[in-house]
Amino acid sequence: MALPVINSHQIAIGSKALFVIPGFTIFGLEMIAEALNKTGSYSEQDLMLFEKEVTIRDFAQDELILNVNEVARSAYYIVSGAVYQYSIADEIDQVILELGADGSWMLDQKSFVAQQPADTYIKAYQKSRILELSIDAIHKLIALSPTFFQLGRLVDGASQRTNFFDQSLSPLEKYQSLISSTPLLLQKFPLKMIASYLKVTPETLSRVRKKIVASGIS
Repeated sequence: MALPVINSHQIAIGSKALFVIPGFTIFGLEMIAEALNKTGSYSEQDLMLFEKEVTIRDFAQDELILNVNEVARSAYYIVSGAVYQYSIADEIDQVILELGADGSWMLDQKSFVAQQPADTYIKAYQKSRILELSIDAIHKLIALSPTFFQLGRLVDGASQRTNFFDQSLSPLEKYQSLISSTPLLLQKFPLKMIASYLKVTPETLSRVRKKIVASGIS
Protein backbone atom coordinates (compact mmCIF):
# COMPACT_ATOMS: atom_id res chain seq x y z
CA MET A 1 0.00 0.00 0.00
CA ALA A 2 1.44 3.38 -0.98
CA LEU A 3 2.02 5.85 1.80
CA PRO A 4 -0.11 9.00 1.71
CA VAL A 5 1.46 12.23 0.52
CA ILE A 6 0.90 15.03 2.98
CA ASN A 7 0.75 18.77 2.44
CA SER A 8 3.04 19.83 5.26
CA HIS A 9 4.60 18.61 8.48
CA GLN A 10 6.65 19.89 11.34
CA ILE A 11 9.82 18.24 12.51
CA ALA A 12 11.43 19.58 15.66
CA ILE A 13 14.84 19.14 17.20
CA GLY A 14 14.64 20.11 20.83
CA SER A 15 12.67 23.34 20.94
CA LYS A 16 13.09 24.13 17.23
CA ALA A 17 10.35 23.14 14.78
CA LEU A 18 10.97 23.11 11.04
CA PHE A 19 8.47 22.78 8.21
CA VAL A 20 9.23 19.97 5.82
CA ILE A 21 8.97 20.37 2.04
CA PRO A 22 5.35 19.73 0.95
CA GLY A 23 4.79 16.28 -0.53
CA PHE A 24 7.56 14.65 1.52
CA THR A 25 6.32 11.82 3.74
CA ILE A 26 8.21 11.73 7.05
CA PHE A 27 6.69 8.58 8.42
CA GLY A 28 4.17 6.03 7.21
CA LEU A 29 0.89 4.68 8.40
CA GLU A 30 2.52 1.72 10.13
CA MET A 31 4.16 3.86 12.80
CA ILE A 32 1.05 6.00 13.16
CA ALA A 33 -1.05 2.84 13.54
CA GLU A 34 1.31 1.53 16.22
CA ALA A 35 0.93 4.75 18.19
CA LEU A 36 -2.84 4.98 17.86
CA ASN A 37 -3.54 1.30 18.41
CA LYS A 38 -2.42 1.79 22.00
CA THR A 39 -5.65 3.73 22.52
CA GLY A 40 -8.23 2.01 20.31
CA SER A 41 -9.25 1.16 16.75
CA TYR A 42 -8.97 3.65 13.90
CA SER A 43 -9.60 3.76 10.16
CA GLU A 44 -6.94 4.58 7.60
CA GLN A 45 -8.54 8.00 7.19
CA ASP A 46 -8.18 8.56 10.94
CA LEU A 47 -4.51 7.64 10.73
CA MET A 48 -3.96 10.20 7.99
CA LEU A 49 -5.71 12.91 10.01
CA PHE A 50 -3.59 12.04 13.04
CA GLU A 51 -0.37 12.13 11.02
CA LYS A 52 -1.03 15.74 10.08
CA GLU A 53 -1.41 16.80 13.72
CA VAL A 54 1.68 15.28 15.34
CA THR A 55 5.18 16.71 15.45
CA ILE A 56 8.37 14.67 15.35
CA ARG A 57 10.84 15.78 18.01
CA ASP A 58 14.37 14.59 18.70
CA PHE A 59 15.84 14.93 22.19
CA ALA A 60 19.43 14.51 23.30
CA GLN A 61 20.38 12.38 26.28
CA ASP A 62 19.34 14.09 29.54
CA GLU A 63 17.37 16.80 27.73
CA LEU A 64 14.20 17.90 29.50
CA ILE A 65 10.94 17.30 27.66
CA LEU A 66 8.76 18.80 30.40
CA ASN A 67 10.12 20.96 33.20
CA VAL A 68 8.59 21.36 36.63
CA ASN A 69 6.19 24.33 36.82
CA GLU A 70 5.47 24.11 33.09
CA VAL A 71 1.91 23.26 32.07
CA ALA A 72 1.78 19.90 30.29
CA ARG A 73 0.10 20.56 26.97
CA SER A 74 1.20 17.44 25.10
CA ALA A 75 1.31 13.66 25.19
CA TYR A 76 4.40 11.93 23.85
CA TYR A 77 4.74 8.69 21.89
CA ILE A 78 8.24 7.27 22.09
CA VAL A 79 9.33 6.10 18.65
CA SER A 80 12.81 5.19 19.86
CA GLY A 81 14.92 5.81 22.92
CA ALA A 82 14.08 5.97 26.62
CA VAL A 83 12.15 8.60 28.59
CA TYR A 84 11.30 8.89 32.26
CA GLN A 85 9.11 10.96 34.56
CA TYR A 86 10.32 11.82 38.03
CA SER A 87 9.96 14.11 41.01
CA ILE A 88 12.61 15.33 43.42
CA ALA A 89 12.53 14.26 47.08
CA ASP A 90 14.55 16.01 49.77
CA GLU A 91 15.91 18.34 47.08
CA ILE A 92 18.33 15.73 45.71
CA ASP A 93 16.80 12.28 45.23
CA GLN A 94 14.95 11.38 42.05
CA VAL A 95 11.72 9.45 42.59
CA ILE A 96 10.89 7.60 39.39
CA LEU A 97 7.19 7.79 38.55
CA GLU A 98 7.18 6.42 35.02
CA LEU A 99 9.57 4.76 32.59
CA GLY A 100 8.98 4.62 28.86
CA ALA A 101 10.71 3.06 25.87
CA ASP A 102 10.03 2.36 22.20
CA GLY A 103 6.32 2.05 21.51
CA SER A 104 4.92 3.64 24.67
CA TRP A 105 3.10 6.87 25.48
CA MET A 106 3.99 9.25 28.28
CA LEU A 107 2.50 12.42 29.74
CA ASP A 108 2.14 14.21 33.05
CA GLN A 109 -1.43 13.13 33.70
CA LYS A 110 -2.15 15.51 36.57
CA SER A 111 -0.86 18.64 34.83
CA PHE A 112 -2.32 17.65 31.46
CA VAL A 113 -5.85 17.15 32.77
CA ALA A 114 -5.97 20.16 35.08
CA GLN A 115 -3.84 22.40 32.83
CA GLN A 116 -1.94 23.43 35.93
CA PRO A 117 1.85 23.69 36.40
CA ALA A 118 3.56 20.32 36.61
CA ASP A 119 5.21 19.15 39.81
CA THR A 120 7.23 16.50 37.97
CA TYR A 121 9.85 16.38 35.23
CA ILE A 122 9.89 14.35 32.00
CA LYS A 123 13.37 13.77 30.59
CA ALA A 124 15.09 11.77 27.86
CA TYR A 125 17.30 9.15 29.53
CA GLN A 126 18.98 8.50 26.20
CA LYS A 127 18.76 10.03 22.76
CA SER A 128 15.09 9.76 21.86
CA ARG A 129 12.70 10.43 19.02
CA ILE A 130 9.10 11.11 19.93
CA LEU A 131 5.81 12.06 18.34
CA GLU A 132 4.29 15.00 20.19
CA LEU A 133 0.51 15.30 20.26
CA SER A 134 -0.69 18.58 21.72
CA ILE A 135 -3.92 19.05 23.63
CA ASP A 136 -5.03 21.49 20.90
CA ALA A 137 -4.41 18.79 18.28
CA ILE A 138 -6.49 16.33 20.29
CA HIS A 139 -9.41 18.77 20.43
CA LYS A 140 -9.09 19.38 16.68
CA LEU A 141 -9.05 15.66 15.93
CA ILE A 142 -12.11 15.02 18.09
CA ALA A 143 -13.94 17.78 16.20
CA LEU A 144 -13.03 16.05 12.92
CA SER A 145 -13.98 12.54 14.04
CA PRO A 146 -15.60 11.25 17.25
CA THR A 147 -13.34 8.20 16.91
CA PHE A 148 -10.61 10.30 18.50
CA PHE A 149 -12.48 10.37 21.81
CA GLN A 150 -10.52 7.13 22.32
CA LEU A 151 -7.44 9.29 22.90
CA GLY A 152 -8.82 9.82 26.39
CA ARG A 153 -7.32 6.43 27.17
CA LEU A 154 -3.91 8.10 27.14
CA VAL A 155 -4.89 9.89 30.34
CA ASP A 156 -6.51 6.79 31.87
CA GLY A 157 -3.49 4.66 31.02
CA ALA A 158 -1.07 7.14 32.55
CA SER A 159 -3.07 7.20 35.78
CA GLN A 160 -3.29 3.41 35.95
CA ARG A 161 0.45 2.94 35.37
CA THR A 162 1.38 5.59 37.91
CA ASN A 163 -0.81 4.00 40.58
CA PHE A 164 -0.14 0.36 39.73
CA PHE A 165 2.93 -0.12 41.88
CA ASP A 166 1.29 1.68 44.80
CA GLN A 167 -0.85 -1.42 45.23
CA SER A 168 -0.01 -4.05 47.81
CA LEU A 169 2.07 -6.23 45.51
CA SER A 170 5.13 -8.04 46.77
CA PRO A 171 8.51 -7.05 45.28
CA LEU A 172 8.54 -10.34 43.38
CA GLU A 173 5.07 -9.70 41.94
CA LYS A 174 6.06 -6.18 40.90
CA TYR A 175 9.15 -7.39 39.09
CA GLN A 176 7.30 -10.26 37.41
CA SER A 177 4.66 -7.81 36.22
CA LEU A 178 7.36 -5.61 34.73
CA ILE A 179 8.99 -8.57 32.98
CA SER A 180 5.69 -9.68 31.44
CA SER A 181 4.35 -6.25 30.46
CA THR A 182 7.37 -4.10 29.52
CA PRO A 183 10.58 -6.17 29.41
CA LEU A 184 12.26 -3.56 27.20
CA LEU A 185 12.56 -1.27 30.22
CA LEU A 186 15.08 -3.69 31.72
CA GLN A 187 17.31 -3.14 28.70
CA LYS A 188 16.94 0.63 28.68
CA PHE A 189 17.28 1.65 32.33
CA PRO A 190 19.69 0.81 35.18
CA LEU A 191 18.49 -1.27 38.11
CA LYS A 192 18.57 1.72 40.47
CA MET A 193 15.92 3.46 38.36
CA ILE A 194 13.92 0.24 37.96
CA ALA A 195 13.92 -0.17 41.75
CA SER A 196 12.68 3.38 42.30
CA TYR A 197 9.94 2.82 39.71
CA LEU A 198 8.83 -0.38 41.45
CA LYS A 199 9.02 1.37 44.83
CA VAL A 200 11.52 -1.08 46.28
CA THR A 201 15.11 -0.64 47.39
CA PRO A 202 17.94 -1.61 45.01
CA GLU A 203 18.97 -4.28 47.52
CA THR A 204 15.47 -5.80 47.52
CA LEU A 205 15.37 -5.79 43.74
CA SER A 206 18.75 -7.51 43.62
CA ARG A 207 17.46 -10.26 45.95
CA VAL A 208 14.34 -10.70 43.82
CA ARG A 209 16.40 -11.05 40.65
CA LYS A 210 18.67 -13.62 42.30
CA LYS A 211 15.63 -15.55 43.52
CA ILE A 212 14.18 -15.63 40.02
CA VAL A 213 17.45 -16.86 38.53
CA ALA A 214 17.91 -19.50 41.24
CA SER A 215 14.36 -20.85 41.06
CA GLY A 216 13.74 -20.45 37.36
CA ILE A 217 10.62 -18.35 38.00
CA SER A 218 9.35 -16.43 34.99
